[in-house]
Amino acid sequence: MSSLSLHTLSPARGSRTKSVRVGRGGKRGTTSGRGTKGQRARSGGRNKLAYKGMRHILLQTPQRRGHANKPGEKFTCIQVGDLERVFEKGSSVTLKHMLQRGLIRGFLKGVKVLGDGTLTKAMTVHAHAFSASAKEKIEKAGGKAEVVESVSPSSQKSVK
Repeated sequence: MSSLSLHTLSPARGSRTKSVRVGRGGKRGTTSGRGTKGQRARSGGRNKLAYKGMRHILLQTPQRRGHANKPGEKFTCIQVGDLERVFEKGSSVTLKHMLQRGLIRGFLKGVKVLGDGTLTKAMTVHAHAFSASAKEKIEKAGGKAEVVESVSPSSQKSVK
């Protein structure tokens, strides 16, 4: 027996079989073993999950309907714990400072501060929105959560 190494590995004999490609001409003729007409005779037709006793999986998967690009609030989110890690006590945290420190790369609809992590330093945080827990943690540490007016594309360029 040869030594076992990466270049000698291969699957067990008979464990990998090629699927039969029917409908490519040759000996089988007209219907190529697919029967006649209908969904099962077409390529890609017939959902195999439904025929293998896995219908529950088929029914649980969500079906796409309508457009995928639905408009919505696309806040750039930042966690309270990140503010604790990056900024000093008593500092005023603005959007410009967040960009400079690399906490955010940019923002489409604005910046939202979320409440994950702990905050022990008092600081004034300027953002477009705050979650209830984030606002509570900032005020509990002795700081302020100030809401900035909505952002427009022209003001985003000036902040950078």
